[in-house]
Amino acid sequence: MKILEELIRTVDQNPDSILVMRKQNEQRLPAHKHDKGQLLLVLGGIAYLQTREKDFYIPSNHYIWIPKQYFHNLMFNTKDIHIINFYFPDTGKADFYDELGIYPVSNLLSEMLSFTKKWQGEYFTGSWEYEFLNTLKNLLAREELKKFSIHLPTTDDQRLKEITSDLRSKIGEPLMLEDTAKKYGLSVRSLTRLFQQRLHISFIQYIKMLRIIRAMELMKDTELNVTQIAYKVGYSNISAFSNTFFQLTKMRPTEFR
Repeated sequence: MKILEELIRTVDQNPDSILVMRKQNEQRLPAHKHDKGQLLLVLGGIAYLQTREKDFYIPSNHYIWIPKQYFHNLMFNTKDIHIINFYFPDTGKADFYDELGIYPVSNLLSEMLSFTKKWQGEYFTGSWEYEFLNTLKNLLAREELKKFSIHLPTTDDQRLKEITSDLRSKIGEPLMLEDTAKKYGLSVRSLTRLFQQRLHISFIQYIKMLRIIRAMELMKDTELNVTQIAYKVGYSNISAFSNTFFQLTKMRPTEFR
């Protein structure tokens, strides 16, 4: 694909530069990788990063660090998306830069980003902009923030793909392990084992993740109140919805909105 080839060439053509890109060039491109580490900031809306192992959810005011040579593709479907990409050359020895992770944007990082709000293009060693951006990158590992961990595992198992696709389409309905197993001609034990072996997650936990992710989308894209959203994603008990939301995100629904 011409756009993909152009993106990778732009990112990697100067191995020692730091590149700042504010255009959403990575949206819906096929899986790809770069020779540089990538700091992808989501400052408005909701983004998804697909990898070979999991689909990661990145809410507003969070960032994801993508190590160099890590296959990924970016997707988003919210109307108020605001993304900034920074591409950094070899990132040194800190383990932080070798692992993909999602973190909240701290007050300090937010101030530094505000300072760079008009920056675009490449910056090279010796310029004060390069030194500033390199300091920003080094800050990431030193903040020691807790990872945001909303993600859904993926699988190549065609039968399980069909099941999970069906679950996604009926997220507002009662979804029971027994009913799902029966619909697909499986025993409860077989379906339970399929989820554990292929997705490394239980059926119940998968449903919880689906519902909370959908709730987050609705909070960003609609004017529905929290109670309406809870019902729409399959919860009849608002307290249970709020507690599950907090368990997975460390925020109450009202805080997230």
